[in-house]
Amino acid sequence: MKNTLMFKEICEQPAVLERLYALNEKTFRAIAAEVKKRGVTQITMAARGSSDNACNYFKYLEEIYCGLPVSFAAPSVISLYNGKLKFVNSLVIGVSQSGKAADALEVLARAKANGAVTVSITNNTDSPMAAAADYHIDLGAGPELSVAATKTFSAQMYALALLAAELSGDAELKKTLAGVPAAVQKTVNNAESIALAARALKDNTDCFVLSRGLTYAVAQETALKIQETTYIKARCYAASDFHHGPFAMVDDKTTVILLMPSDVSDKDMTEMEVKLRNAGARLIIFSDKPVTAPCAAVVTVAKAEDAALPFCYAVSAQLFANALSIARNLNPDAPRGLNKVTITK
Repeated sequence: MKNTLMFKEICEQPAVLERLYALNEKTFRAIAAEVKKRGVTQITMAARGSSDNACNYFKYLEEIYCGLPVSFAAPSVISLYNGKLKFVNSLVIGVSQSGKAADALEVLARAKANGAVTVSITNNTDSPMAAAADYHIDLGAGPELSVAATKTFSAQMYALALLAAELSGDAELKKTLAGVPAAVQKTVNNAESIALAARALKDNTDCFVLSRGLTYAVAQETALKIQETTYIKARCYAASDFHHGPFAMVDDKTTVILLMPSDVSDKDMTEMEVKLRNAGARLIIFSDKPVTAPCAAVVTVAKAEDAALPFCYAVSAQLFANALSIARNLNPDAPRGLNKVTITK
């Protein structure tokens, strides 16, 4: 487990997150001032893959704390159909670890030409996306050599969270986010226990991943990490959606991973857990509170305040995927058919 690049880069995350705010403090303040000055009333995100999942966390955080609606660009509207989008009173944020995502870059360019405030978030200060936006937030994560994004994903989440905190001016949110690096370190320290839990999924060919609210984005990322490092067909749903048509797929041969944070989603997630048990599903539960009912495996997640909890779940899921890949005699650093940088239009 400790010999993979993926594991090494997971372990770098506390230090990466610790320095991210200082690296971009002036930029966060400048963006917030510009947004206020320009009377921004909506935010549009442009991203793919893991970056898109990080943006989904930002959507929840921004809408909860700032009340500004956040939507997701469909880059094909511009790159394929040359759609004439109106970005009036908009903040448009492009997120890409490489800064080379051609489709997100086109969204940024079109938005800037139409008068939007534009921000890029990348791990490459020399990238086309960094140069294209009005403001650039540097992840400062250093080279990420494993194909699976780990430290760049958590850094994107953190950069977006810090931006949301600056836009909101919420002192309590800023205080909560200041504790994220330490909470992530506690998560990394739990790697051996998480690796043991991961073996419960070793022989599976498929599974579902469910959560809700702030950790829904992490459930999306958990499914993606399992897909790309273990080749297990993992499908993510918001628990609220899974109650509908998808639940018909559940039987006693179904494995479900539940991300169950001790926040406002607790009641709904507990109801889903009971419903799945009654249907005979095999459960793997990630939780920061004690789990007493029988499960195939339990991943104990480090405790943190609500807005910081998703980071603990995200890093736990990364450690889980890395260990599961190794248990299946695979190499998580070099998934078949994938490259580190994927450029789509």
